[in-house]
Amino acid sequence: MNVRYFAAARAAAGVEEELFVLPRGATVADLLEAVLAVDRAEPAAGTPPLQRILSRSSFLLNEVAVRDRTTVLNPGDVVDVLPPFAGG
Repeated sequence: MNVRYFAAARAAAGVEEELFVLPRGATVADLLEAVLAVDRAEPAAGTPPLQRILSRSSFLLNEVAVRDRTTVLNPGDVVDVLPPFAGG
């Protein structure tokens, strides 16, 4: 699965995207656990930790909003991490 990070999630993860290989039947929740298991550098001052950002983020699965973290993923899926944002 390919995870793409946007805005504050990108800053906290330290990368724009990364690939994960998970077993068949893995869910969005499993993927998020794998994301948090990666050893990362501390984010820049003022950037919340990735765990906090993920807890507040919305997710797209292959460009479709997914709210149920028990949704099963397939190899080749793309999950976008969209942190909350303000503005107009």
